[in-house]
Amino acid sequence: MTTTEDPTTMTDEQMATTDESMTTIDEPAATARAAEAPVARSGPRRLSLPLLIVALVVASGVLLLLAAQSRHSPAAADRALTDRAATDEVLDEVGTAVSRVFSYDPKTLARTRDGARALLRGEAAKEYDALFGQVQLRVTEQQLTLTTTVARAGVTRLTATRAELLLFLDQTSVRRGGRRTTVAAQLSVSAGRDGGHWRITAIKAR
Repeated sequence: MTTTEDPTTMTDEQMATTDESMTTIDEPAATARAAEAPVARSGPRRLSLPLLIVALVVASGVLLLLAAQSRHSPAAADRALTDRAATDEVLDEVGTAVSRVFSYDPKTLARTRDGARALLRGEAAKEYDALFGQVQLRVTEQQLTLTTTVARAGVTRLTATRAELLLFLDQTSVRRGGRRTTVAAQLSVSAGRDGGHWRITAIKAR
């Protein structure tokens, strides 16, 4: 008598064989899915070489633009900030000129006026000439002696041909039969380059 196996009934050995074959079939599909899945990356992202070159070129262009703007800025043109020799020169020449044109006595009036004509230009020369007549009268009548010295001075702006200065003066005066008196004064002075020297073009009391 032939025995017929129930197809729904499987021995443990048969089930193990079936599971092994199913595992073998599923491995290629799992491998393919793993290859398609995105790989998580740790750490900072790095720019590719072309992007890095572009970034460097842009940064260099910005730096060059800023450098060009700084070279043409008013601060860059002001030599008082960068050129110590030029600053000292204008301080010396303008300070000496101010001391000469505002120092006089009855015996030196003519020399003082001649010096002013050599050291002053423009509006400064016109104003000095207009006032010198009054000064000459007072000096002669009162036997007045005035000595002006520069106590402190600074250059507020300096180019190759123009300069702006602030001067702090001590002015000592003595009249016939009187006591010596010293007062402080403050001047804003403009100067221009003329014939290789600095000449005063404007004077304003502060």
